[in-house]
Amino acid sequence: MTARSKVAFIGTGGTLSSVGRDSLDILDYTATGERLEAEEILARVPETRDVAEVLPVRYRAVTSPGVGFSDWRALVLLCERLVAEHPDLAGLVIGHGTATLEETAYALSLTLTVDRPVVLVGSQRPISALSSDAGLNLVAALRTAAAPESRGRGVLVVLNDEIQAARDVTKTSVARLQTFRTPDFGVLGQVDGPHVRYYRRPERRHAPDTPFDIRGLDALPRVDISYSYADADGTAVRAFAAAGARGIVSAGLAPGMTPPAEAEALGRAVAAGIAVVQSTRAGSGVVPATKRLAELGILSADNLTPQKARILLALALTVTRDPAALAEIFATY
Repeated sequence: MTARSKVAFIGTGGTLSSVGRDSLDILDYTATGERLEAEEILARVPETRDVAEVLPVRYRAVTSPGVGFSDWRALVLLCERLVAEHPDLAGLVIGHGTATLEETAYALSLTLTVDRPVVLVGSQRPISALSSDAGLNLVAALRTAAAPESRGRGVLVVLNDEIQAARDVTKTSVARLQTFRTPDFGVLGQVDGPHVRYYRRPERRHAPDTPFDIRGLDALPRVDISYSYADADGTAVRAFAAAGARGIVSAGLAPGMTPPAEAEALGRAVAAGIAVVQSTRAGSGVVPATKRLAELGILSADNLTPQKARILLALALTVTRDPAALAEIFATY
C-alpha cells in the first residue's frame, strides 16, 4: 500500500465516537450522550493523516443497538455513491459500535455492490478514555482498507490488531479488548504497525458476488430467533408465528437440538409455511443436517451464529422460498 492512499471514513457512532465524563469513565460513558462525527474523530487521532488521505463522511452518530436494516441499506447506497464520486478510493472504513458490529458487517458482506475493501472498526473503550483502543484500531482499519491485499476478501472487521472475516467473527466479551474472535477458524490476518499481513482467505461467497439486492427494499422479511433452554415449550415460536414471521431461526442446544415441545412448535411453523433454520447457542460448530431435522422440514444454519443465520435467512427469503434453494444458500454463503 502507498502511504497516502485515499480511504473514506464513515462515522456511525458507537464507543469509537463516544466521549465520557472523564478519562477514567470506561463503562458508563454513554450517559453523557456526547458522540463525535467522523471529522471530529479524525481530529482526535491526527496520526490517521500519516497512514492515508482520509475522506471523512458524516452519517449519524448513534449507539449500535439502534442500527438495523435501514442503516444497512443506507450504507450500501452511501458506499456506492462514494466510489462513484471518488474513483480513486482505495477502500472504505465504517466506524461502528461493537454491540451489532458483527451483524452490520455480515449484512454488508452479502449486499454491498462495490469492489473496494470495506472495513468495519469499533473500540471497547471510548475515545476519551485513558488507554483507549479507539485511535490505534482506527489507524489499523485505515491501513487494512488501503492495502491492495485486502481486495476480494469480503467485508472485514479490524480491532485489536486483528483482521477478521465478517461472516465468521463474533463479539465474545463485554469489556475485554480481545472481544472479537472467530472461534472455528481464527483471524484472516494481522496489522503489525505499518504491515498488513494475511494468512488465509474466506471460502464462502460474499459481495459483490451475491443475488441479494436491498437497495430498493423498504424492509426485510420478518425473521425471529427462538432461544432454546431446558423445558422450553415453544411459546416463543408460536408468538413469532402469530406476529407474522416468515422465518424463524432456532438458537438450539448444541449440537442443534431443541426440547421436545419446542421441536413440535417448530415443526408446526414449517407446516404453516414458515422457513425454519436450526442454529445453536454454542457459538461454534456446524449443525448437522440430521434425519430428525429433515423429518421436521428444518434447515441447517451450517456454522452461522443465530444472529448471522437470521440475516442470511431474511435475505434469502427475498429471492426464494423453496427449501432446497434456501439450503443451498446456507451452504454457499
